[in-house]
Amino acid sequence: MDIYKLRDAAGYLGGNEYPGRGVLLGTSPSGRAALAYFIMGRSENSRNRIFTEAGQDVIIHPYDESKVEDPSLIIYAPIRVVGNEVIVTNGDQTDTVRDHLLAGGSFRSALETRCFEPDRPNFTPRISGILHLGRTDFTYELSILKSVDAEGSDCCRYYYTYPAKAGLGHLIHTYEENGNPIPTFQGEPRRMAVPEDIDAFTETLWTSLNENNKISLYVRYLDPVTGQSESRMINKHG
Repeated sequence: MDIYKLRDAAGYLGGNEYPGRGVLLGTSPSGRAALAYFIMGRSENSRNRIFTEAGQDVIIHPYDESKVEDPSLIIYAPIRVVGNEVIVTNGDQTDTVRDHLLAGGSFRSALETRCFEPDRPNFTPRISGILHLGRTDFTYELSILKSVDAEGSDCCRYYYTYPAKAGLGHLIHTYEENGNPIPTFQGEPRRMAVPEDIDAFTETLWTSLNENNKISLYVRYLDPVTGQSESRMINKHG
């Protein structure tokens, strides 16, 4: 078994009916910082969403406001930018991280105040990432907060820190696969190949996600020093 093997997005995601929400951070072959975030959904409430851009931030809005049942866990800002820090998460902990950074705290100190989602019996993990830019040898972090047991009696917190390495990324997602309850992601973030072409990468990610369950995808590549970026956004609705 080659523990350093890089997986391609099509091969890894293509056979998984429901990985849920996913955060991928990494580095393109030329050294650009890469970010991708996707959401999926099984219920009508979860599927009734679209991504929109608000400056450098990304916000989730309901596609049809008349069909919103419970906005508490599905409407949030998955991407926020604070100076040279780019935050991406699967919930309102994005704002928790932003607020801690602005107050002099850190990615980890922010997430120490949060827990998995209260959606019994799934107890959906909170997955989060941050790019620490401003230099060519930037770093990034990923985290997952998940239940210690099937009863949701306590929270386990895992943190991972990575150096920028050309062509290498790491993907973490909420669920291992479809199920009832849905099984939580296990193990370390997956090592993924990051190509240079943002359009090809976006297309590969989008077409690899299950057609029935995918909702939205956002991809951004950034110059780690200047912050100059380009992004791609796909919404199944609208």
